[in-house]
Amino acid sequence: MASTLDWVLVSIGEILVAIGVFFDIVAAIGMLRFPNFFVRLHAATIGAIGGAFVPLIGVAIMSVGCDFLGRYRFFIAGAAAVTAVLILILAPVGSHVLAKAAHESRTAVVQPKVVDHLEEDRMTRGEEK
Repeated sequence: MASTLDWVLVSIGEILVAIGVFFDIVAAIGMLRFPNFFVRLHAATIGAIGGAFVPLIGVAIMSVGCDFLGRYRFFIAGAAAVTAVLILILAPVGSHVLAKAAHESRTAVVQPKVVDHLEEDRMTRGEEK
């Protein structure tokens, strides 16, 4: 028979998974509706962090509260937590690398530019375009 703590853990996990679904839907709408590469990249990062990290934490919490998983529940919780931490670290790094590559290649130039600090640094060092 499940205890009250197990029921609370499963409920919190289900709420976190539902929040992740919301973030995935918002990110998908953003990917379709946003006008250029850099803003779409922001939506993709929201999908990676909110749509993957939050539900994985929810799965980790849910698996600790599930009695029917037996001793494997701690393996599932640990794997979900490690995966969530890796996503939390690697998703922003990947987005930054993609944005820098797009900026360096000048294929995703947004006009009109408001501020471009990389361009200003290039000009002060005397590098060519």
